[in-house]
Amino acid sequence: MYKSEQLALSLKHLIESGVWKPNEKLPSLRQQAETSGFSLITVMNAYQELEAQGLIYSKEKLGYFMTEDPNTIKIAKTVILNEKIEINSTIFRYLKSIQSEDIIPFGIAFPDSQLLYSPKLMQTLGQRAKHRLSYEQMPSLPPGNLDLRKLIAQRYCMQGIPTDPSDIVITSGGLDALNLSLQTLTKPGDYILLQETVFYGAWQATEHLGLKVITIPVHPEHGLDLDAFKNAITHYPIKVCLLMLNSQNPIGFTVSDAIKLQLAKLLQEHQIYLIEDDVYEELYFGHKKPLSMKYFDQQNRVLHCSSFSKTLGAGFRVGWVYAGKFSESIQHLQLMSTLSVNSFIQNALAEYLSHRYYEKHLKTLRNTLKRLKNQYYQYLIKNLPDNCQVHYYPSGYFLWITLPAYIDGNRVYHHMLEHKVSIAPGSLFYRSEKIPHHIRINCSFELNDKTQNALDLLTQYIAHYESNP
Repeated sequence: MYKSEQLALSLKHLIESGVWKPNEKLPSLRQQAETSGFSLITVMNAYQELEAQGLIYSKEKLGYFMTEDPNTIKIAKTVILNEKIEINSTIFRYLKSIQSEDIIPFGIAFPDSQLLYSPKLMQTLGQRAKHRLSYEQMPSLPPGNLDLRKLIAQRYCMQGIPTDPSDIVITSGGLDALNLSLQTLTKPGDYILLQETVFYGAWQATEHLGLKVITIPVHPEHGLDLDAFKNAITHYPIKVCLLMLNSQNPIGFTVSDAIKLQLAKLLQEHQIYLIEDDVYEELYFGHKKPLSMKYFDQQNRVLHCSSFSKTLGAGFRVGWVYAGKFSESIQHLQLMSTLSVNSFIQNALAEYLSHRYYEKHLKTLRNTLKRLKNQYYQYLIKNLPDNCQVHYYPSGYFLWITLPAYIDGNRVYHHMLEHKVSIAPGSLFYRSEKIPHHIRINCSFELNDKTQNALDLLTQYIAHYESNP
């Protein structure tokens, strides 16, 4: 046993015996080193181990403190310290590996481009390109095109969310909106809460910003585990939550309005901010669009981020954040990073959205994705082994597949890549030492001979792996 582990165990016994009261400050690293006889490095490692177990928490420049009640911690996942979050290089290698045009892209994050690029939008772009208006020569500074922000604000108002164009900041896609929001609300060392299984861009952002991460498990029925959420915000000084609650990527669930309302009350009670990643908000299958958390926000504690990339094409890279009182702060950060979004694209989008073209496009897109997702689902449940679970939710274009615990999703990914087929392994979406026995499939592509053969190869390999573990 390492010295730090020995010290951590000794301190844990003291904690359990009630030596320190809830929220009481622990001896400093130097004081503990003098008392125990261990080095500063050993003491620091021991404190970090206790922090990872949820027994203590740290405050920047103030030291370490006891949690509220360490004997009643029921959080399913412990703190993941910043130095342990090393996912950026993994994601970079993955994205590079699936770039080739001859690879069947079941692993990509965007819908099939054949479904997205609206003819009317392309026509609008062409007409504007011919005129070469003067605004094209001028930089479009934050917060972005006023007409476009007015149209986005109108869409919020139609959902019962009072919105002024000044609340909206145009960004270079949804991920840019998330990053700018995180930078605005946090500083290195702050605690942030994520879902246990979440879009890998959230992990990248926390790694880049040096944040401490607490994860809560996915509820098998409701998507968001409210009990775990309550425990997390009670025992840790959570500053910001980053959650995806509508058509969640990668699993696909949409959290009910009743749970969103309870979540809003908890955020208000504990004075915690929420960054809502809602880039799939328009890709629902029913007649009623699901409400965002912004609808339930009474204290301007929700920054709502969305994008046109998943509905009009990845090439546009136009997103936004409903920033409210943080609008100016986000604009200042933009000036030091992405600066602005292409003014030509913003103007074309504003003209396109001012007509009914977008609503017609969305209706067609939803119907097509619903048909394709159902086809893929029916095929997979028929051809995968019985001990595989395909998670189907009525929105979006992803299917999340739970494999038997001994089947490594990374191994399936590498095997399929050798045959020019990409899938997304579960290891991109959660941090765990266990075998990542999940994969995500993008089912927005028409089932033709090529895609059908790729699915055949996938199911046959999993069946072979399952029978020869």
